[in-house]
Amino acid sequence: MRSMDLRELDRRTLLVLDKLVAAATPADLGRPTPCAGWTLADLLRHQVSENHAFATAAREGTAPDWDAGDLGDDAYAAYQASVDDFLDAFADDAVLGRQLAVNHFGTFPGTFAAHMHLVDTVAHGWDLARTLGLSYEPDAEAVRVALKLAERIPDEGREVNGSFAPSVEVPAGASELDRFLALLGRDPAWSVS
Repeated sequence: MRSMDLRELDRRTLLVLDKLVAAATPADLGRPTPCAGWTLADLLRHQVSENHAFATAAREGTAPDWDAGDLGDDAYAAYQASVDDFLDAFADDAVLGRQLAVNHFGTFPGTFAAHMHLVDTVAHGWDLARTLGLSYEPDAEAVRVALKLAERIPDEGREVNGSFAPSVEVPAGASELDRFLALLGRDPAWSVS
């Protein structure tokens, strides 16, 4: 898939997430999420952190802190600002040819970093939807592309730095989204009890 397509798939997925984040109220921020030990506030802070860090890496080659996001008094505004920052940084075609240091994962071409962000976006969209009890309908092509990268994540060392939980089993014939989620250690049947 061409790099421009990856950025467009990510943009479309971020639009889906925007509606989910906009639906959250301050009272929702304490809700548990499918990410073990994280509340909705933790999940949103993670997303804000990652979006800004990917943007900084796109501009400077590296980001000093991948966990510096702050929700302030308005979680939705903080989230929107981080998405704008990310999209602005990756709009520059030159970033696709640069080497970007991505958190503790290593240094990758900008095209691959864009792919990594797409995986994060698709996964956390589902996390948000499940946390809030809302439907999740990501772009089918975005899920397909994210699944291809998730299939490449080795089983060994998943727990290092808390990056990924062990993969879970899903029934034969599971949807691409459910297979993707399972590869990232999420139970597709998870719901807020």
